[in-house]
Amino acid sequence: MKIAVIKYNAGNIQSLSFALERMGVDFEITDKTESITAADKVIFPGVGEASTTMAYLREHKMDQVIKDLRQPVLGICLGMQLMCANSEENEAQCLGIFDETVRRFVPQGDMKVPHMGWNTMTLTNGWLSRQLDQAYAYFVHSFYVPVNPYTSAVTDYIQPFSAAMHKNNFYAVQFHPEKSAEAGQIVLQNFLDV
Repeated sequence: MKIAVIKYNAGNIQSLSFALERMGVDFEITDKTESITAADKVIFPGVGEASTTMAYLREHKMDQVIKDLRQPVLGICLGMQLMCANSEENEAQCLGIFDETVRRFVPQGDMKVPHMGWNTMTLTNGWLSRQLDQAYAYFVHSFYVPVNPYTSAVTDYIQPFSAAMHKNNFYAVQFHPEKSAEAGQIVLQNFLDV
């Protein structure tokens, strides 16, 4: 099985690479359309800012490539948010795979933004192993996707939000599986097994 990790102007690919290497996964970090479309599965990672990243994806025609993929695709953190319709982060128009708006966290009391660190997830339905219910995952984000019909897991910080989603061949997690120890490895394996 060949995995393509989409290379673009977003960070965090290195830690994902280490996680996939530890799992013995055959993968390629690439921005080549032919490599991405030929892969058995695609990972769309990301750390960065939504509007700048979407501008880069459009300029390089990668926005349409991602939307047209028919094999399983996993969006991670910013990758998940960019799969939505739009984002309050600089009013970005995103890929529109999930018809949802990415919202900005509003700090409340001692709950600061960004949401950073370990938090639990509650599974609602879908593709994640039941053993991940109430498991801890590592989050770093200032924006969130509200709970919606595609939500596979919910985390609560300031308010409940989508920790994971799924629609057709598109899978997504808000947390960083590559930094989430054993739970993160299970998430990546769940995706490799779909």
